[in-house]
Amino acid sequence: MALTNYKPKLAIVYASATGHTERLAEMVTDASVRHGLQPEVFSVKEFDPSELLRYDIVVVGTYTWMNGEIPRQLHRLFEAIEQQSGNLVTGVFGTGDRCFATYCGAVDLFRDMLHAKTRLAATLKVEQMPSADDRPRCDAFVKSVRVKYNQYSKTLPMVKS
Repeated sequence: MALTNYKPKLAIVYASATGHTERLAEMVTDASVRHGLQPEVFSVKEFDPSELLRYDIVVVGTYTWMNGEIPRQLHRLFEAIEQQSGNLVTGVFGTGDRCFATYCGAVDLFRDMLHAKTRLAATLKVEQMPSADDRPRCDAFVKSVRVKYNQYSKTLPMVKS
């Protein structure tokens, strides 16, 4: 019998220096709940990368450091995900400032790795502090993640009880 009522386990893991990415993580969390998911939300400092296998979906939130780099506190998570077998459904979101040459460069670096190593569903970039105008974009981001998970879960073998 298939697990028809199974709700995928979703982790939202983020790093924020100015509060912008934290606010965007809150908005992505709210969108996840609206789409029937029950996310567990972690600051990257609270998340143990060895726990990745507990989740069906991992969404990463990042700001961009220096010249388009991933913040140091996200390096362990980046490397842990990079070691995954490809069964994890992922998404990445982040905030940035268009005045820099590499707008949301950390999102792009995560996107490239996630595309190669996982089942990347979506990316989302927001200029500085998210606003109510970004809510539909957060909904579309989460919807894409949910759709990707649903497509992938249909390819899994049936589970007998």
